[in-house]
Amino acid sequence: RTSVTSRYEMFYRSTTGQEEAALAVATAREADAALHPLQDTTLGSLTMYVVLETSSLLPQGINVYVGKHRSALVRAGGSLAALQARLREVTQLMSFTATSMAAALSDRVPDAQPSPDARRYLKSSLGYEITFSLLNPDPKSHTVDWDIEGAVNRYVKPVLDKLSLVANFSVDSQILYYAVLGVTPRYDKESSSFLLSAHSLPHVINPVEARLGSSAASLYPVLNFLLYVPERSHSPLYIQDKDGAPVSTNAFHSPRWGGIMVYNVEAPASPQASLPLHVDVDMARVMEVFLAQLRLLFGLSREEVPPEFLLESPGNEGLADWELDHLLWAHTVENIATVSTTLTSLAQLLDKIGNIVIKDDVASEVYRAVASVQSAVTELSLGHLHVAFQASKEAVTSSEKAFFDPSLLHLLYFPDDQKFAIYIPLFLPMAVPILLSLAKIVRETRQRKKEPTKMD
Repeated sequence: RTSVTSRYEMFYRSTTGQEEAALAVATAREADAALHPLQDTTLGSLTMYVVLETSSLLPQGINVYVGKHRSALVRAGGSLAALQARLREVTQLMSFTATSMAAALSDRVPDAQPSPDARRYLKSSLGYEITFSLLNPDPKSHTVDWDIEGAVNRYVKPVLDKLSLVANFSVDSQILYYAVLGVTPRYDKESSSFLLSAHSLPHVINPVEARLGSSAASLYPVLNFLLYVPERSHSPLYIQDKDGAPVSTNAFHSPRWGGIMVYNVEAPASPQASLPLHVDVDMARVMEVFLAQLRLLFGLSREEVPPEFLLESPGNEGLADWELDHLLWAHTVENIATVSTTLTSLAQLLDKIGNIVIKDDVASEVYRAVASVQSAVTELSLGHLHVAFQASKEAVTSSEKAFFDPSLLHLLYFPDDQKFAIYIPLFLPMAVPILLSLAKIVRETRQRKKEPTKMD
């Protein structure tokens, strides 16, 4: 049973006086901001306002405006059936889709054929670690200064505050000197620059990752965002796409790993300029690329929408409220699938090892995981998204505790042949005299029975 059924509860009502006043503004963006305090802020809920066909609130040629909260403005037009179809289209855009559910279950459905983007998304976890690294392979030529703390507080923190409902996040940074990409770029005479082709990009990750050292002691998945300042002998350095065209951002990302951005330094005006050159990194340009890659890794890339749809930019928060609901739906379903897989594997393990001992604390974790996952499924079917997600996280925690309990783990490496190998040398010297004595007693008993009984 791998399909996910979507069911919507729809309620229709007239707008209130406050909503009428909020819809009387000049632009759709102002209306979205004015309507936000008046809406139902429940996770997973949507509010769609149907405006007149002649309304100037929506730009010309735009029939649907999707705000950055949990509301949309829909232009009335045509028949009631056409309006209902348009509302259904908006609902499917702003709530979970079959594509997002297929991506969440892609690793657990063996016969599924997910889209290529499905392998890009990070899998559900209780926490993530984000590491920003500055790679300076030529410190003799460049002294690089980056205000990473200020950039994290200004650009990354609002996004992570919004994502705190999904998981816990920790952020750290580091500067690595003499760290090279491991791939020699190709020199292009026409542009007097060095080029990295698309087919050479996969070979960049492993040599760099060996220097990072961030994932060695991490309990959670690590997202690596690398800013690479090329050495003077390979500068300027540009990344090409599959068609040979230069990438506008001069960056690329690796699925479920992170991203790398090449930051070129302008050549000094005079060749006699003193070295090292001082470089101040433009953190606004860098963080714009890294946050876009972070959205891609979490599966928040904007899908292709009809030309009559207008989607509002989420701004500094990095993601809209309805996109956060997207993420919670996908992670809840994935957590439920993870618990099901873990408990099934545990049951199969117990069937294979007949003499295994289940302690009371392990059994209680299994019962707690089953109860939590049943609660998550029930709450999800009722539309209580936040409660369902919390229950699914508790189920994952309990199932992992039960599966990796030390009392179960050591029995995996103690099969029957090892028992004989250990206990025979220990008990055989003790058993030999006992067995010989028993054999002697049996012989004496048999001889006594064979002797004729003397009668007086």
